[in-house]
Amino acid sequence: MKKITYVTGNWAKLASAKQALEPLGYEIDNIKMETPEIQADDVTEVAMFSAKWAANELNKPVLKNDSGLFVKSLKGFPGVYTHYAEDTIGEDGLLKLMEGIDDREAYFKESIAYCEPGKEPVVFEGITKGKISLESSGEYGWGIIDYTFIPEGEEKTLGNFPDEERWAFWSPDAYKELTE
Repeated sequence: MKKITYVTGNWAKLASAKQALEPLGYEIDNIKMETPEIQADDVTEVAMFSAKWAANELNKPVLKNDSGLFVKSLKGFPGVYTHYAEDTIGEDGLLKLMEGIDDREAYFKESIAYCEPGKEPVVFEGITKGKISLESSGEYGWGIIDYTFIPEGEEKTLGNFPDEERWAFWSPDAYKELTE
């Protein structure tokens, strides 16, 4: 079994990775540590930098991710600033910004970087297309993405799906690529 350390303090990200990777023979452990987060225009750049730093700091293979919600009519905002937007304006603020806007197209992008010490990171990306809801809803998850994002082909926000179902929307393509 190949052991990988997921550098995250987010239990949901860890559970999602375990659900996807452990049946394929990967042992996923976890460490919560602060990593430098560069200012960049794309979540992929952030994930790559943080993974390389963590792999060299811990001297072992790591996974590190970054993700964001990109709203077309807001020119990609909140994008790489999704966590900041969640902490400052929250889902109510995002919905306020969307008032009167008919084009609610959006996508959630997750970049998962795998890196071994002394090597360059390899990145796997997953994109979930969808739209921004008219109102906040759901009892599962938290924040902007779960309570305002409706995945393509669905009628309700991610926050209306229990954890295991919600995680399946996040980055199945990225985890699939990682294991190939």
